[in-house]
Amino acid sequence: MRQRSASAAEEPLIAAESSSAGAALDEPAEASPRRSRSRLRVRDLLDESLAGVFARPARAALTTLGTVLGIASLVATLGVSRTAGNQIVDRFDELSATQVTVRARATQGGARRNTTPLPWEVESRLIPLNGVVAAGAIADVPNPGGIRTAPVRDPSAISVRTLPVFAASPGLIDAVRGTLASGRWFDRGHVERDDRVVILGVDVAIELGVTRLDNQPAIFIGDDVFSVIGILAEAPRDVGLLGGVIVPSGAAEERWDVSRPERVVIETELGAAQLIARQAPIALSPNSPEGLSVSAPRDPTETRERVESDINTLFLLLGLVSLIVGAIGIANVTLVTVMERTGEIGLRRALGAQRRHIAIQFLTESTAMGLIGGVIGASAGLLFVVAVAAARDWTPVLDLWLPLVAPVAGAIVGLVAGLYPSIRAARMEPVDALRAGT
Repeated sequence: MRQRSASAAEEPLIAAESSSAGAALDEPAEASPRRSRSRLRVRDLLDESLAGVFARPARAALTTLGTVLGIASLVATLGVSRTAGNQIVDRFDELSATQVTVRARATQGGARRNTTPLPWEVESRLIPLNGVVAAGAIADVPNPGGIRTAPVRDPSAISVRTLPVFAASPGLIDAVRGTLASGRWFDRGHVERDDRVVILGVDVAIELGVTRLDNQPAIFIGDDVFSVIGILAEAPRDVGLLGGVIVPSGAAEERWDVSRPERVVIETELGAAQLIARQAPIALSPNSPEGLSVSAPRDPTETRERVESDINTLFLLLGLVSLIVGAIGIANVTLVTVMERTGEIGLRRALGAQRRHIAIQFLTESTAMGLIGGVIGASAGLLFVVAVAAARDWTPVLDLWLPLVAPVAGAIVGLVAGLYPSIRAARMEPVDALRAGT
């Protein structure tokens, strides 16, 4: 016979069919053969568990806060690290990750091998390669002589400097990602005609007092006059060019016998550096590519994985600490709830509830708090990832399994946290619980 009490705490969780008063004493099944086994219905279990969780909303909210913070930290960490990981490679690729440098191999004495010279016409050989954005060659000019200025309208203003002079091919400015403050860069026509023109690095231009090009400035390199046609403002791949004078390779070869470059700078597309590093020696020296030395960046994937691993390790530890704090909070509140509801537990036991029924009820309550905290935490973590990506103009990257696994993790935390309080509640004897609850 089923009975229903007036209060919510005494709603029918147990359906026990018994006509004797001994059914309230939880006797063994063998002592009362006619007694039906008490059973716990899922619907009643969920109703009672939710009622227990939301009986004190403020306390339940504070209890789940630790789980919310822990799950939110884990979701935000994984989401931000994945999102930032895609941007990390782009940051590195701005300079080093897309640069390949080719040199002639050095002997043990340090001299370059003359059997494998580098050509000046690197653009025509390298640009056709798939993945090459720009290429240029450069060489140091040995003993160019002193440099002095000679403005056209003021020949008396002469100053002598000892400055580095570089010979370069037309494609060097693109290969080093250079930009001009004024004027222009020399082209293939200047090289073929051996025109005596120069590009001044911005530091050299300031030192020589060449700040404008409309008055057709010129400088002397040794005894030869060169017209200044441009001022180099930036060269991120080779900042040394800002402190030197750059002449076309044709004029350098005709004036100082610089017949070959010392190095070739290549800018590649994203992910093509390793491929170009293998193909460039063959393109530049088909007969003896082994005589060339290639410097290429490491695979950016490894760098991204290491950075992601470091970020994940740091923030996952913080997230785990938050989860532990949340689990302790759930366990504490569940234990306090058990102590507060001692009389209720005794009454349920007296009406036929078995130990496992009491344990399952409190486990369900703690699991519900963990699940609620997991859902809220996962939502907060996802919103944080999207907000960070929007603030940085990134594309948010999230794993599809993350929003599904996070609430489950919260429920597991609540389940584990409620084990001890539920076991303690299940071990209460009906008589002792009724006495303590009155």
